[in-house]
Amino acid sequence: MSKILVINPNSSVTVTRSMEACLGSVRAASRHEIECIELSKSPPGIETDDHVAAVVPNIIEAVAASSADAFVLACFSDPGIARVRQQTEKPVFGIAEAAYLTALGLGPRFGIISLGQSSINRHLRYLQALQLDRRLAGDRSIDKTVVELMQSDVVDIVARTARLLRDQDGADVVILGCAGLGSYREALQDSLGIPVIDPVQAGVALASSTLDLGYRRTAR
Repeated sequence: MSKILVINPNSSVTVTRSMEACLGSVRAASRHEIECIELSKSPPGIETDDHVAAVVPNIIEAVAASSADAFVLACFSDPGIARVRQQTEKPVFGIAEAAYLTALGLGPRFGIISLGQSSINRHLRYLQALQLDRRLAGDRSIDKTVVELMQSDVVDIVARTARLLRDQDGADVVILGCAGLGSYREALQDSLGIPVIDPVQAGVALASSTLDLGYRRTAR
């Protein structure tokens, strides 16, 4: 059995447990061991560019110490993903990139529910680097920190924001732009009538299918 290590780059155990709960259906469909961890040296939330930069060495350290067969970076900023990929021959997946790739197959344009303006700015830079920004319908903030998100029920504001993305921005697909939002996915999808993507599920599903199909890089 191969192993997929899902790395929550912040130090919040609550976020990690939330991710684990949302991965039940992915685990049921996968033949691989899926382990979720947080990084104790990191801040409790990754909300600024400084936070993103600070956690990259912690991620690299965790990857180097692990014997897993694939890695999933479970932060919607995909922190340091290019550097992490340079440090290992194992496949490394970012949940944002995986969510975008999933969205592309489900509708012409996608919308993102983000925690704050800093996240929105970071998402746009990343989408431009991936040359996917033309598929972005909108990116709207719920103005919450990670700690606030995990300590409160934000279902109403998430639902309102998703409806704005659908009705005003023209999104055909909604992406939950934080690893801690996955618990809202099914109810939100039922309410909206369009696909809603939990990026953690998307990232682990992509890692699982990659291992199933034996995709690999070989030295030239």
